[in-house]
Amino acid sequence: MYSSDEIEMCSLKVLELDGSPSRMLLRLMGDRGCTLGHLIDFLQTMGQTEALQCVKPPGIQILIQPQSVAVIAGHNLRLSCYAVGKAGVQYQWFKTKEELPNRSSPDLVISPVRLTDAGFYICRVNCGDNFEFSQWAQVDVFNVATSYGEPQCHTSGQRLLVGDTLQLECGAVGRPIPRYHWHRNGVPLLFPEASKRRLLIPYLLLEHQGKYRCEISINNERTWTNEVDVFVGMYCNCPLLRCNDNTTDKVALLIGNLSYQNHPQLKAPMVDVYDLTNLLRQLNFKVVSLLDLTESEMRNAVDEFLLLLHKGVYGLLYYAGHGYENYGNSFMVPVDAPNPYRSANCLCVQSILKLMQEKETGLNVFLLDMCRKRNIHDETTPNILLKVTANIVFGYATCQDAEAFELSSSGFTNGVFIKFLKQRLLEDEKITVLLDRVAEDMGQFVATKGKQALEIRSSLSERRALTDPVLPDGGSDAGRSHSRQWAKAHELPESMCLDFDCGAQIKLGFAAEFSNVMVIYTHIVKKPEDMSFCQAHVTNLSLDLDVDPKEMNRETPEETGIYLLSSSLPQHCLYTRLSSLQKLKDQLEFTVCLQGSFKAIDELVEWTTDVNIGKPLIAKLDLHRTMRRNSCLQTCPMPHSPSQSPCHSPKPEHFHHPQDHGFLSPHCASPYLEVSTLYDNCCPSGHACVASDLANSPARASIPIETTDDISELQTVFINSLQLHHQ
Repeated sequence: MYSSDEIEMCSLKVLELDGSPSRMLLRLMGDRGCTLGHLIDFLQTMGQTEALQCVKPPGIQILIQPQSVAVIAGHNLRLSCYAVGKAGVQYQWFKTKEELPNRSSPDLVISPVRLTDAGFYICRVNCGDNFEFSQWAQVDVFNVATSYGEPQCHTSGQRLLVGDTLQLECGAVGRPIPRYHWHRNGVPLLFPEASKRRLLIPYLLLEHQGKYRCEISINNERTWTNEVDVFVGMYCNCPLLRCNDNTTDKVALLIGNLSYQNHPQLKAPMVDVYDLTNLLRQLNFKVVSLLDLTESEMRNAVDEFLLLLHKGVYGLLYYAGHGYENYGNSFMVPVDAPNPYRSANCLCVQSILKLMQEKETGLNVFLLDMCRKRNIHDETTPNILLKVTANIVFGYATCQDAEAFELSSSGFTNGVFIKFLKQRLLEDEKITVLLDRVAEDMGQFVATKGKQALEIRSSLSERRALTDPVLPDGGSDAGRSHSRQWAKAHELPESMCLDFDCGAQIKLGFAAEFSNVMVIYTHIVKKPEDMSFCQAHVTNLSLDLDVDPKEMNRETPEETGIYLLSSSLPQHCLYTRLSSLQKLKDQLEFTVCLQGSFKAIDELVEWTTDVNIGKPLIAKLDLHRTMRRNSCLQTCPMPHSPSQSPCHSPKPEHFHHPQDHGFLSPHCASPYLEVSTLYDNCCPSGHACVASDLANSPARASIPIETTDDISELQTVFINSLQLHHQ
């Protein structure tokens, strides 16, 4: 685990006055980002029981944790926490961070429970000078007339009109809190609101009509609500009646590049793509969202996108990452672009537009969230002849020869463009009117006023809106076939239950964070009564995915890098995040390993089973292929194109690294915007400069709801970290 030089440093350090091999080893582990949890895992693996006693909290062991529960108003609520210690233990219950008076017994009983009693509860166990907190327990209280026991559901709906708000609500009681997922016409809905007991669609379209019902699960049991027929009519003077009535489909490709190999990394593209995906799906777009694509992967993704464009189709392409603009041509920079890069290493936006023009689409929307500074290393002048056609809209996040900004934050935040776009994207307005309003909102933003302004270019001859309804059976047979293939790019494998010879049963579940990022989680459904310990994890994953073993099978989603999806994942599982699924060449096979020990035998026993889930999500499209015959590269003839003069990445010693000047050091990147000051420096690669030192930026924030004693304060801090504060 450690090099010989590091071990030698530990042995030499003991000769100094305050030296200690143990201290040096702990310092080395800390420098490598190891947490106390990692240290405990290492000690348990090595069987160092004496050392474990030194790092584990002494004296208190919580035997029974309070469990989350959903109850009906007027019934009784009981939360229990039992612990043992070297001396007598005492209890104190809290609701969020407020201490509950006269609640100092192991059982918290509220009778009758009221709607105001809903919230998060935690118990503090005291033993002498030591104390421990239990896990958090969420209490959900319903005001419905139903009986306790088997989950009883209540769903309501009504006849609505285009532009109205649809709200469906269902409630179930049980322990632990039930989980919900809404379906329309038998197909699961994919936006985050579909995983809540209240389904809210703020702006109804004709395609939202159908039969709705909710799947409710508690542990390994499932039940369904009754179906609700939602009928959507139209106002006589509805603006949609004046819209294009020949929309055959709506498709979108969203690309966010942030983990650059030879350039400073970004943060906002991940959040921007995630938010935009959820909003476009509410507008009935078929969306494929991808992170961190190489040049060949970007070209292949664009090729697949172009296959979907036919007469009457609405196509939207969004890109966030590094970029530049030379002689009126915009270039998107892949994550594997060399330093410095040129047009041969990038994708030319105008070449993609040329192909889109040949499709007779109903609407072409380009949203480019990147810098448009000139690239002094690229003197190529692409010769691209564009037709004069209608229904094209360009939304540039910034003006020509200017930068696009991120907001510097310890947490997750949008870029400036998406920060304002997502507030208006669901409005039923002509797309150019909508973007004009976004431009006005950005113009009032003090931090970027005079430094970043949205630029809109349009050739719309008719009213086109992202809310326009899709014809029920529109499009050609070929178009429908490609559309179905595109839709498969966000289809997840089915969850499955695995039975082992020892009598244990494991649930293997899957969730999609992006079209090329999937989460695998394992959950113990049942285990034999005489089994004292039981845990399941995944192993032997494909080498194509390059997964760090240290970030696999973690107890919280945040430990594996799952931040945006963590709130919708089931609890008490082991989580593994698989990114870059587009690199998967074969079907995804892996091993599920069950580890357990029995009360009579104090040793660990393993059982394994192999699982094959095929090609999940974007892996079905085989974007890993190096080049395709219909590649968009062929539409952008350039003197330095790879077919004539390949441009290879320079060796590491040829990379340009700006001198470090601390917090204000200029880096070549899509710039960060510090909370109080914005620096506008020009970099040689055509980007603007980072306004905060990436190397010194704080780690990403997370909210471990069930492992903290002050959830409200942490949530407030986290939410505030996503906003821009003025000093």
